[in-house]
Amino acid sequence: MPHRNVYFLHGLSCANCAEDIEKEINALPEVQKAILNFPTKRLTLYAVSENGTKLDENVRHIIHSHEPAITISNQTASPAKPSYNAKTVRTIIGAGLFAAALSGLAPASWSVWGYMAAYLLAGGDILIKAARNLLRGRVFDENSLMSIATLGAFAIGEYPEGAAVMLFFKVGEFFQDLAVEGSRHSISALMDIRPDTATVRRGAETVRVPVEQVAIGDEVLVKPGERIPVDGAVIEGNSAVDTSALTGESLPRAVREGSAVLSGTINKGSLLRVHADKRAEESTAAKILNLVNEAAENKAPMESFITKFARVYTPIVVSLAVLLTVIPVLFGGSISTWVYRSLVFLIISCPCALVVSIPLSFFGGIGRASRSGVLIKGGSYLEALSRVSHVILDKTGTLTTGQFRVTGIETETGFSSDELLEAAAHVEGLSNHPLGSAVRQAYPHQLDLARVASQEEMAGQGIRATFDGRRVLVGSERLLTEQGVNVPNRNHSQTVLHVAFDDLYAGHILAADTVRPEAKEALRGLKERGASLTLLTGDNRDAAEAVGNLLGIADVAADALPHDKLNAVHERSRGHGTTVFVGDGINDAPVLAAADIGIAMGGLGSDAAIEAADIVLMTDDLSKLVEAIDLAAFTRRVVYQNIVLALGVKLVFLALGGLGIASLWEAVSADVGVTLLTVLNAIRVLRWGGNTQMLSNTGKQQAYSDEF
Repeated sequence: MPHRNVYFLHGLSCANCAEDIEKEINALPEVQKAILNFPTKRLTLYAVSENGTKLDENVRHIIHSHEPAITISNQTASPAKPSYNAKTVRTIIGAGLFAAALSGLAPASWSVWGYMAAYLLAGGDILIKAARNLLRGRVFDENSLMSIATLGAFAIGEYPEGAAVMLFFKVGEFFQDLAVEGSRHSISALMDIRPDTATVRRGAETVRVPVEQVAIGDEVLVKPGERIPVDGAVIEGNSAVDTSALTGESLPRAVREGSAVLSGTINKGSLLRVHADKRAEESTAAKILNLVNEAAENKAPMESFITKFARVYTPIVVSLAVLLTVIPVLFGGSISTWVYRSLVFLIISCPCALVVSIPLSFFGGIGRASRSGVLIKGGSYLEALSRVSHVILDKTGTLTTGQFRVTGIETETGFSSDELLEAAAHVEGLSNHPLGSAVRQAYPHQLDLARVASQEEMAGQGIRATFDGRRVLVGSERLLTEQGVNVPNRNHSQTVLHVAFDDLYAGHILAADTVRPEAKEALRGLKERGASLTLLTGDNRDAAEAVGNLLGIADVAADALPHDKLNAVHERSRGHGTTVFVGDGINDAPVLAAADIGIAMGGLGSDAAIEAADIVLMTDDLSKLVEAIDLAAFTRRVVYQNIVLALGVKLVFLALGGLGIASLWEAVSADVGVTLLTVLNAIRVLRWGGNTQMLSNTGKQQAYSDEF
């Protein structure tokens, strides 16, 4: 197993530097994989070597060779917006000297020195970084390009423009940092769901401690307006809890003594005393935070493409800039004229707008989805979700509530209903299947599991056991048939649990499930977005088709064992675009993994669902899937808008620069300006409102409680 290390690079502000740092760390022989996420400043690396000290030294050396001012730690910190510092003060003084030189009040000879002083004060750090990069063989980052362009302007006597371009670049860089940090702050605010401290009663004292020090069994006091720090159960108090940070639901949930409460939710009513059931690092809020942060490790194809594109694009443009000088001069052109035009080429070639805004867009989409109760495990899944063409849905626990109740018992001659129910309840005594729970609830007496022997559960079919010395089969028609039992052919629109004693068919138990209230409207939304639907279930065909008919699903595959579900997903994936499987996340783990995107109806705090799927619907609400598809489509539109905007502006200014129409001032304005615009456009993903009224109040309140 590779060793996993996480670093946070506080002060990282250069997207190109982030790409270079990631590339160089990946080149280390002891590193299996490294991912540096620019929006979160989080570096995750997987190392094959156990020499952690040496690796740590190498990683820190690479980081500081690019950005000496970066502070490296192993824990995150809330991003702060840039404040005035020495660099800002130097830029302001440089701007004053530039204005004095430009005013013409000083002699011309002094003006040149004024421009140079302004240039060095504002851009001295850029020149130092560029020189260091050139010595290391890196000539295509923004520092090197800006240094070459401005020094070139000085070389041909364009002192005002050389100084002005550097000043304007620094001012633009400052506002760019503000915009990027603002988006980081917005993402951080979206994910600010876990408090730093908790009030704990220990003995006769009540103390405020860091949330990491809350132990299992501690009594935690949660005042009105406070976030619940850890998962637990209410010991005392009646209140309402706001779960919107985890689920996106606006209506508070009532809690009382014995109710389970989750970290990250807000106590909106009176004081609650909570018994801590989990440590902070194991709580629901911590899992969600880790999941969203680690989503950056799974980059979207578009992010990877932009990274590769930027590494090719910039050298090509620089080569064109050189040719733009050399070729015309060879044919008698003016050196100063064509050098100037080449400098415009150099300034506009920096791909910062793409390198900064594309990761921000995807990470913003993941953060925004989490606030709606949809956990997406990577940009690749968010991007794929925008192209969904086929949705395969499990029935029990996905389209239906999974809360069965026994509605009837039909027996064969010689057997009684009480006999069937007693045997089935005991055989299902340890089963976690919803049908087993329904049978146990229907049995009116205490179970005596000592009467059950040699119990064997057959995956997807049922249970074989010995009960009171008799061989008992409880399960599907397929199970009984494969065991040599002759099952009468009867049609039922409800779910059927067959029972046999000593290879003799004894009868069956009928159970009813209810369709989720939002299912019909959600499936209509999926169809409107161009997705075809398949119902895939292990239940009998009659019950499955009854649900399919009610919900408008024509393609129904029933009586499916786990391997049948896998085959069905593979078959239906052929010839389709992106195929999604939606299941309950516990029994459907292999199928979730087989689909292009596996989506689990997770439920709050469901460990199995969070582990099994690529996307988790935390509230078991199918309408969230439609919202997630809309958000994914919106994120993709923003990404494409940024690509078109950035490349379009650059191509225009490359042409204008080559024709001698654009100046250095205009080139740097275009470069910095388009970066700001794309970052601001990316922030729109965080503000996305979505089709929040997709389900009308009537639709939400209506329960499709038809029994099958």
